[in-house]
Amino acid sequence: MASSSSSSSYMPLRRSDSVADMMPEALRQSRYQMKRCFQRYVSKGRRLMKNQQLMEELEASAGDDKPEKARLAEGFLGYVICSTQEAVVLPPLVAFAVRTNPGVWEFIRVHSGDLSVEEITPSAYLKCKETLYDEKWARDDNSLEVDFGALDLSTPHLTLPSSIGNGMQFVSRFMSSKLSGKPESMKPLLDYLLALNYRGEKLMISDTLDTADKLQTALLLAEVFISSLEKSTPYQQFEQRFQEWGLEKGWGDTAETCRETLNFLSEVLQAPDPINMEKFFSRVPSVFNIVIFSIHGYFGQEKVLGLPDTGGQVVYILDQVRALEQELLQRIRKQGLNVTPRILV
Repeated sequence: MASSSSSSSYMPLRRSDSVADMMPEALRQSRYQMKRCFQRYVSKGRRLMKNQQLMEELEASAGDDKPEKARLAEGFLGYVICSTQEAVVLPPLVAFAVRTNPGVWEFIRVHSGDLSVEEITPSAYLKCKETLYDEKWARDDNSLEVDFGALDLSTPHLTLPSSIGNGMQFVSRFMSSKLSGKPESMKPLLDYLLALNYRGEKLMISDTLDTADKLQTALLLAEVFISSLEKSTPYQQFEQRFQEWGLEKGWGDTAETCRETLNFLSEVLQAPDPINMEKFFSRVPSVFNIVIFSIHGYFGQEKVLGLPDTGGQVVYILDQVRALEQELLQRIRKQGLNVTPRILV
């Protein structure tokens, strides 16, 4: 059991279980070995320990006692350490970042002397982490703080691990449930479309289409007109006609893509459903600039060679940027726009 790939026979926690509540009893049952283990954790002073290091120290604390090693590995403590992504050591305290299930984190702090356990907030854990490298910064109430939480607090949050990766479907269902097909319920969607622009240039609809009824009429006229054109007809050839109805660029690069996008929105306005909602928003030109924030190298500038998650990160990010740029360019061209996306790393 020398690496994080080692498996523990302990059953995973339920979402209602708390590591902070269960750990004190587990520490009490193996108090002697745990005292030795935590003394090993804090013996080298302040440091950031990865999962592999934590597992190795846990194993070493049992010495040559193989039955004891197996008992620790298969018990609750073995499960917790296996689930710990990293730990911040600030003697005599050790703060653990425990990921018990996908999307489920718990942060605890253990005193190496008396093995007391305290649950801490994510902010408190990050402050411990910052203290490792710049204690003055960590104590500064005016230091930079970036909140990656939802900007709109009314947006529903995914709570089940099984929902990971299905965020778009979830949002589409939520949004379609708010739209009843009645004109008054369409106002948020209409306001969103009216606000679309790129550097001040209107996209998709102009300010003249300020009601759902006007928008539906314009969509109907455009769909009838465009159905008579060849599918490959470039948008530029009927752009002026679209503008007469209050429709701006952004619907597509050809008659076919414009017709599809018009149809998706018409379906949403008449009878909202998650499928058409998702299809329509996949065509909306709203993403042109992207900021990628990579923390590689920010935490832990020393003695990181060979540790997990360090090798090739810069190359990986650059490869992702190139792929993302190509994807954005393809989407923007298909939307009928001549815009160069910008990606800041």
